[in-house]
Amino acid sequence: MNISFASLQMNRDLHFSASIYGFGAGLFFVSYAACEVPSNLLLYRVGARRWFARIMFTWGTAGDGMMFVKTPVQFYVMRVPVRNGGRRASSRVSSSILGSGSPAYAGACHQPLLHRLSISTVLMGAIAGLLLGLQGAAGLAGWQWLFLIEGLPAIVLSIVLLVYLPSGPEEAKWLTDEERQWILHHVLPSGPVDGHSKNIGRALLDRRVWQISLVFLCMLGTSYAYTFSAPAIVQGLTGLSIRNVGFLVAMMNLLGAPAMILNAMHSDRTKERYLHVAIPFLLITGGYLIAGLSVAPFVVVPALAMASISYFALQGPLLAVAISFLHGKSAAAGIATMNTVGILGGFFGPLGMGLAKDFTGSYQRGFAHADRPQRRCGYYIS
Repeated sequence: MNISFASLQMNRDLHFSASIYGFGAGLFFVSYAACEVPSNLLLYRVGARRWFARIMFTWGTAGDGMMFVKTPVQFYVMRVPVRNGGRRASSRVSSSILGSGSPAYAGACHQPLLHRLSISTVLMGAIAGLLLGLQGAAGLAGWQWLFLIEGLPAIVLSIVLLVYLPSGPEEAKWLTDEERQWILHHVLPSGPVDGHSKNIGRALLDRRVWQISLVFLCMLGTSYAYTFSAPAIVQGLTGLSIRNVGFLVAMMNLLGAPAMILNAMHSDRTKERYLHVAIPFLLITGGYLIAGLSVAPFVVVPALAMASISYFALQGPLLAVAISFLHGKSAAAGIATMNTVGILGGFFGPLGMGLAKDFTGSYQRGFAHADRPQRRCGYYIS
């Protein structure tokens, strides 16, 4: 998300059009899709500790390297390793939790991770606005400071993970023997379900995997189309300073945290998944449709906040649908397939939004079409 804030200055300094920015913002999802399945399977082979450490180091160094970008080609090239590092980190954690979780508590088990991701998004928005204010310090642009400082924690964390992160509950020193045995017995998969634990190929051919993949494709396409342009959209509507735009976008994401927790908890309590996913999709549809039809800040900003909150709310129940029929290595392959297909939406979404901006002069046309994939998501999941 830091690239969306950096674009407020970077696009101006480097003379990038909305189409150039949208293409670069989406291009790296193609490399992610190509590496998703083998990377998920390598996680099981080399272990979480070494794999997460490698990912974080790649993420940090590539992120810092973005500060040296000068041309569109350099921008395109540098976004590939950033995506291969950064996005795969969250995907690997998702696969680890979903692949070893209990279906009955899937929403609650995955919810703490998603909650922390939403909080990190809030902090990122607030900090990005402050870092962009360093414009001119030490001869660097504000967007260069943003890439430099936000890449360093990932490098430090890679060392921490390599030293302290256990590869599994067997190596977790903070667990008692009783706790360790409970996790191994109740959380880790104990046997085949629907035959998928024995045959990864069958998991990849399961129509449910491809149905959810299509949902991911529509959801992530519209989500990234908005996310990568959110600061520019909000600033254009409100005329706020970069710092205040950062805080406003952060507040929108902050409101998504309680929605995520409550929707996941209610879904687990009622043992119902589909309405807990379909209703948020319909709310996202309404939010984007309003944003595409109005230019009044007091109308569009609440509509975008509603869409953002609904996006966070549906994550737990949606990911819980996958664990209900995928387990063990089949879960790694199945979830990787869903991510691979879905993440391609991250290429088409920002590109489409950039083209709409360049051809029409505003983001309204992009929003006018962004509600359609969300309606399809609600239909497919229900």
